[in-house]
Amino acid sequence: MNRVLVAGIGNIFMGDDGFGCEVAQRLSRCELPEDVDVVDFGIRGMDLGYALMDGYALAILIDTADRQEPPGTICVIEPEIEDAGIEQGQSDGYLFAPHAMDPAQVLKFISSLGDRRPRLLMVACQPETLGGEQGHMGLSAAVTAAVEVAVRQVRELLEDESRGQDKDQSETAATLA
Repeated sequence: MNRVLVAGIGNIFMGDDGFGCEVAQRLSRCELPEDVDVVDFGIRGMDLGYALMDGYALAILIDTADRQEPPGTICVIEPEIEDAGIEQGQSDGYLFAPHAMDPAQVLKFISSLGDRRPRLLMVACQPETLGGEQGHMGLSAAVTAAVEVAVRQVRELLEDESRGQDKDQSETAATLA
């Protein structure tokens, strides 16, 4: 398998926004292939940006996303750099706070530095509450239940990636024979 980054994103002090962090913590206790790095980036967007340019073939970002679904709904999104609203290699002159970068800002940041980013997937969870709005810490019941679903989803994506890599290598070996 090529190198894969699994990145938990979120703020544990803002209710369901801590979802990505919780999933990353659970995954870090699982047995995963040695080419998989699981990191809880929390709100360290600048660190995530630099990690995305560190030679990974695939990055799986884990975060909340409001997709107007029932709370706790998990979906897999394959964002395109165009979704971030910036052309590759361009900088729109934006200023950012390195500890408050959302995934779109991270994509803008790495795009402005060139095309060294990996293929991106996002395992997203529909939040019920965000602590900044509701004034509490901790995940809601619906999002807590979705954590294990997301862990299974990430593991399935890693298995798919491994099978795809093995298939590609088998096809290359057959071609050379």
